[in-house]
Amino acid sequence: MWAVLVPLVDALALAIAASPLVAQSQDGVKTDEQIIIKQVQADRRAVLAQSLNLTESESRVFWQIYDEYEAAMKKVTDRRLAMLDTYATKYETLTDADADELLKTRMQLDREALELRQKYGKKIQKALPSKKALRYMQVQDRIDNMLAAEAYSIIPLAR
Repeated sequence: MWAVLVPLVDALALAIAASPLVAQSQDGVKTDEQIIIKQVQADRRAVLAQSLNLTESESRVFWQIYDEYEAAMKKVTDRRLAMLDTYATKYETLTDADADELLKTRMQLDREALELRQKYGKKIQKALPSKKALRYMQVQDRIDNMLAAEAYSIIPLAR
């Protein structure tokens, strides 16, 4: 099951390596990011499907909720990528005012992501048996932590 995550993490590393933080060429970066994000989402779905072993009726309800969650979270993710692009653009000349704004944005995005996780976690808890709902959250956490660790290892720290 977790073997699916290795390509997922590799895809994220590729997306970040292609970003302006590492490579300054903007040509095709947005398109490449979108393609890789779609692949990461597909891989995440495969891991979830395998991990949750949903019945047909559970599957109908779960995937509808999950698709709503992914659509809502995409808006937060898009804004997080825009924040990273801003950071990359200003990296060499980053001021304290820029850092304050980036911190403010990051904190807001973290709050919004947590609110979405809680909102949709409750919906999934109502839709699935509790053990499966817990397993869903555990798998999501593992995937998110792996992706975050890879991303943060590549993004340079502010100077």
